[in-house]
Amino acid sequence: MQAANHLHKTLHSNTLALGAWQMLPGSNLSRILARTNPDWICVDTEHGNISDTAMHESVAAIAACGVSPIVRTVSNEGWMIKRALDAGAHGIVIPQLNSAEEAKGVVRAAKFPPQGIRGFGSPFAMERFAPKGGEPVSAAEYLQQANEALVTIIQIETQSALDNVDAIAAVPGVDVLFIGPYDLGNSIGYPILADGMHDELKAAIEKIHTAAKKAGKHSGIYCTDGDQARHYADRGFTMISAMTDSLALGQGVSTALSRARGSWGHAALQGVKQGASRIVSSTSPY
Repeated sequence: MQAANHLHKTLHSNTLALGAWQMLPGSNLSRILARTNPDWICVDTEHGNISDTAMHESVAAIAACGVSPIVRTVSNEGWMIKRALDAGAHGIVIPQLNSAEEAKGVVRAAKFPPQGIRGFGSPFAMERFAPKGGEPVSAAEYLQQANEALVTIIQIETQSALDNVDAIAAVPGVDVLFIGPYDLGNSIGYPILADGMHDELKAAIEKIHTAAKKAGKHSGIYCTDGDQARHYADRGFTMISAMTDSLALGQGVSTALSRARGSWGHAALQGVKQGASRIVSSTSPY
């Protein structure tokens, strides 16, 4: 399973794991994103327009392309964690977590006994772990290997989580501390606005990164473009998103339309021509 979990393999080789974020439903979209060759794709059921059924379909499509499907659950409830992992997710992202006790609960829900309480019975999960050119793992292999092969990612995005970050990082079974900078900024009183990040938010991000390193865990962060992702990669973060589907779609169409309309000068010239054409038409006797 570890060989087929690209995110796990990348993190444990101490190399950068770059990902994309899927908020819109559809397995065709999942495949389009996966073919851009990220290490992982987060299927976002918290803020995305993705139902349980759509999540199952996207996880399967992403895994079939040799990319690790990661699911962000709506909250840290155990049944949501079970649904994501039973769909075959290679890892889970848990939002709005505040304490080490809550982190321990996530780990218990994500792992089979004796480390946890996860029930065994999904007919789908094994199919999502097939090395290139190989066969999917068997049910017995999944049961025996899942506790070590799946990635548990805890989001640090509240004041409480920031206050408890060292204790959360120390919880066995937590693999990545993943920063949600927008909610974190809102929670600590320094939202990200047009003028960028406040120094207090930058300090909070560094505190989380330091706590992860001290505990021997990986640190990750949500980014909205490649330049921002490169900035955090250079600072030592190891799991970073570089683009979100909804942003990419809007930016791509906006750029194409702007180029089609031409420069400001070109648009002004076209306006003059159209105005002149209307004057000629209005004075024509025909």
